[in-house]
Amino acid sequence: MSSMEENFFKRYQADIRQLSDFGFQKKENFYLYQQNLMNGDFRAEIMVSLDGRITGRIFDLALQEEYTNFRIETLDGAFVRNVREEYLQILSKIRQSCFHKKYFIGNQANRIVRTIFEKYQIEPEFLWKKMDGYGVFRNSENQKWFAIIMNIDFSKISTESGEIEIINLKVSSDQIEQLLKKKGFYNAYHMNKQNWISIVLDDTIEDDEILRWVEESYRLIDVFENIKKR
Repeated sequence: MSSMEENFFKRYQADIRQLSDFGFQKKENFYLYQQNLMNGDFRAEIMVSLDGRITGRIFDLALQEEYTNFRIETLDGAFVRNVREEYLQILSKIRQSCFHKKYFIGNQANRIVRTIFEKYQIEPEFLWKKMDGYGVFRNSENQKWFAIIMNIDFSKISTESGEIEIINLKVSSDQIEQLLKKKGFYNAYHMNKQNWISIVLDDTIEDDEILRWVEESYRLIDVFENIKKR
């Protein structure tokens, strides 16, 4: 289960340079920020690792022990709710000052997005509010989709489980069978399995290979549209 901090910073990336300006102190292998809350009765400690992972905890200063009730969603009394809200306000200020918005969760997904933009000047469109991790890429000439990145549970396409990001790409039907024999390629999730394929974005497959299939998908969309116009 993801922590409160992981969910709050899910699509954000730390700008390490901004942490010191905000008030974080550099430790051996992480940055630490401390702030009192609840009129000084509690202290929040926020840690950001050198690779940008954020964790946190709250101490009850009177009892000199960690306070964890604010993490229990079923506890919704006025006191625990106030602690939770003040803590989230601290996280919000840190996110606003020290983090940048990412399109997607994983590093590989964001690298692929940057390369697509550099090559085609196309950014993802997020069309569904309830599925804010689904980004569609359209051919700028004909507005047809040539790629879609999604975060899904791995069990949707595999015997494994857990959250994962995939990219769906259009491929020719005679390539599907061979691709499915390769690690990291799966039957297309939620799209026509005869013309699309899903590729996991967890560094199982190198960026260069994925980008070759992105280029092929873009080409096939162009070819299909040109045939229709004749």
